[in-house]
Amino acid sequence: MIIEQLYTGCLAEAAYFIVSKGEAAVIDPLRETAPYLALAERYKAKIKYVFETHFHADFVSGHVDLAQATGASIVYGPTARPSFDAYIAQDQELFTLGDVRIKVIHTPGHTMESSCFLLIDETGKDYAVFTGDTLFLGDVGRPDLAVKSDLSQEDLAGMLYDALRKRIMRLDDEVLVYPGHGQGSACGKNMSAETVGTIGEQKRNNYALRPNMTREEFIEEITTGLLPPPQYFSKNAVLNKTGYENIDEVMARGLKALGVAEFSRLRDEGALILDTRPPDAFATGFIPGSLHIGLDGMFAVWVGTLVENLQQPILLITPEGREEETVMRLARVGYDQTQGFLAGGLASWRIAGLALDQIPCLDAATFARQYNENVFILDVRRPGEFDAIHVQGAINFPLDYLPAHLDQLDKNQPLYVHCASGYRSMIAASLLKRQEFRQVFNLSGGIQALNTSPVPLAKALLA
Repeated sequence: MIIEQLYTGCLAEAAYFIVSKGEAAVIDPLRETAPYLALAERYKAKIKYVFETHFHADFVSGHVDLAQATGASIVYGPTARPSFDAYIAQDQELFTLGDVRIKVIHTPGHTMESSCFLLIDETGKDYAVFTGDTLFLGDVGRPDLAVKSDLSQEDLAGMLYDALRKRIMRLDDEVLVYPGHGQGSACGKNMSAETVGTIGEQKRNNYALRPNMTREEFIEEITTGLLPPPQYFSKNAVLNKTGYENIDEVMARGLKALGVAEFSRLRDEGALILDTRPPDAFATGFIPGSLHIGLDGMFAVWVGTLVENLQQPILLITPEGREEETVMRLARVGYDQTQGFLAGGLASWRIAGLALDQIPCLDAATFARQYNENVFILDVRRPGEFDAIHVQGAINFPLDYLPAHLDQLDKNQPLYVHCASGYRSMIAASLLKRQEFRQVFNLSGGIQALNTSPVPLAKALLA
């Protein structure tokens, strides 16, 4: 028996590949099929099952394409109603995989169909449980994504309490826990950076599994402090339930090398220019109207948060050689309409003599000399980050919700934008420039740099 965890940092998501005696199962695959097909080839195994713990909201799973490519059965837990062929398992149903078995444990709460998959080894011993978004290391799944008119987040939280106490916590302490996400995912609020643990460790360390915790306490704690989910979550959940375009077709369309004339034409017809280069490179020169979201960060999540329409045609400016990676990472969150990339990158735009824009970047020392009480400082970090430390007089509009606050800003006033280190602030600066804010300045190094400068800061008092 072999277990491979495929962890994707950008989405803080874990998929799993299990092999026994020439048969394989995949749990919660990402959109692309190639990694799983490569593992099947390496282990000389046939993919027999694709298990889905639930209808994912934070990414588009590869279940449909993988099943078509391999003949594998897609398996969901009870109550799932997908629009494509799938096997809907019963609670406690067993699936044979080589010399091991996989048991379905229905654990509603995160969503109604949410299920965990218990791996039983060759000796008949419970070995590992794949918990999806039901149980994370240090946290549990958020209960607000499957809310309906007759089903509140408190109702779902109560179901999750029962499922955890009656099903998961009764497993032996040494059973391994393989969660669906880790630290950085918006699917929870207190996840560990670790990616594998045990039931015993979670009983001791997970705030939501305290032994004497009442149902009411659980409901209150896991529903308090939840930030609204990114807007793309509900749209991805629909794609995972109804199906989507084949990934090979998406990649072929997105990897067209476009000349300047065709690139310009598509832009003029309404395509969005998405510039994924590092923030510093973007600041020194970009095509007017571009949205910047750097690849070397939580790229897919920020695209999903800020680009409302999954069907938005997209044109790419990427770091050299990373075009394929960019198209794939967009497809992972349902943005399938990439039309191509600018051949030759920004150099070809310059050679054509076309206009470029810039965003001035100020280091902390330079800004300190310009600072006064009338300077407008826009802090785009999360509220908790802002409360801990911020520049005196700064306004906090988190990047997630900045588009909703643009009408509260003066387009003719100089705006000094910062975050923690510079990744989010450059995204924000590009958003502002797209909306014709004329004087936008990025504070390089963010609050980390400002904290060592003479700029006056307000800091939370430690209790």
